Amino acid sequence: MTARPRISSATGLGLFYAAIFVGTGAAAPYMPVWFAAHGLTGAQIGLILSAPMLARVASAPAIAVWADGFRLRRTPLVLMSLATAGAYALMAAPFGFWWWLAVWFCAASLFSTISPLADTLALARAGREGFNFGWPRGFGSIGYIVANVAVGALLVKAAPDIVLVWIVVAALVMALVARAALPLDPVQDGGGAPDLAARLAGLGGLLRDRTFMTAVVSAGLVQSAHAFYYGFATLAWKRQGIPEDLIGALWAVGVVVEIGFMWFLEPWRRAVGPVKVLILAGAASVVRWTVLAFSPPLWLLFGVQALHALSFGATFLAALQLTDRLSTRQNASAAQAINSALSGGILAGVATIASGWMFDRVGALGYLAMTAMTLLGLAGAVRLAAMKRADL
Repeated sequence: MTARPRISSATGLGLFYAAIFVGTGAAAPYMPVWFAAHGLTGAQIGLILSAPMLARVASAPAIAVWADGFRLRRTPLVLMSLATAGAYALMAAPFGFWWWLAVWFCAASLFSTISPLADTLALARAGREGFNFGWPRGFGSIGYIVANVAVGALLVKAAPDIVLVWIVVAALVMALVARAALPLDPVQDGGGAPDLAARLAGLGGLLRDRTFMTAVVSAGLVQSAHAFYYGFATLAWKRQGIPEDLIGALWAVGVVVEIGFMWFLEPWRRAVGPVKVLILAGAASVVRWTVLAFSPPLWLLFGVQALHALSFGATFLAALQLTDRLSTRQNASAAQAINSALSGGILAGVATIASGWMFDRVGALGYLAMTAMTLLGLAGAVRLAAMKRADL
């Protein structure tokens, strides 16, 4: 019998997701501002942001295999949260580009793997207890909005260093919540830790599964096409003359509609199935990036941001469901890590490097490269539909 904390599983997971994304909601839109304030060019920012993404195809599965060596799923989450806080704190040292590249690599590699490991725990609990996975995950999106708006407002008056302080505190809160509120689920039935050979075998089986790889690569292309948006939307909007508080509001609008999608469209999403949801998400993404490439006026920007519900929310949930259906309990962590390594890893890393180069040269028109990337992912999703697997 799996032990439980004093609060419900869904509540504990929701609090942990909120803590994760209170940090991400500051890092994703505003760390480029911090780097720019310290004299880095768009190309240098793109290189720093992309380095851990490119390595994630190896680092995320390796971290997942390490994490599955513990008895409880929450233990590595506590340790990784503490290590993340320490790594981000080291960013404050004024040693220049190469120091920031190295430290960011460590911090972002750890931080980016926490969420997929939490997804493994949350999906298993949702399956056993019958709650909507989107419910606790939606609290993460609320945390993201809080950070978007609050840090955007702070930056109107405070120095960009406030971004780094915010992220470090958020990581410490993550560690506290993971220790106090996450369910005490074992990695495997019986409570022991699986041996290394079994963990590596599960990883290898996934990499040889053509259907699994088609699913995660297709979703990864659609999701990774957010690279220009995450890395340079804030800078592009500032170039348009939009103030930081309204930029925070623009980021928040996207996440609000994402929450609505996760919380209230669960029955529709399950009825449609993950492959069709992924196809719809890809089509919406093509529209979104194409419009943003031409720097539309503020009133239209708020409408375009509503497409985040599909470009991100629908893609994320479709990928998560596909990954869950195409894996087993024994390799679930590795499966989510591979999915994350592609969607936020090597594909996103290449796109981020290209985004930095394009932003320096053509500004917002760089979004058109994201349109092309999305079209590739959309073609893969159509191919996946043609496979006609009963579980897809």
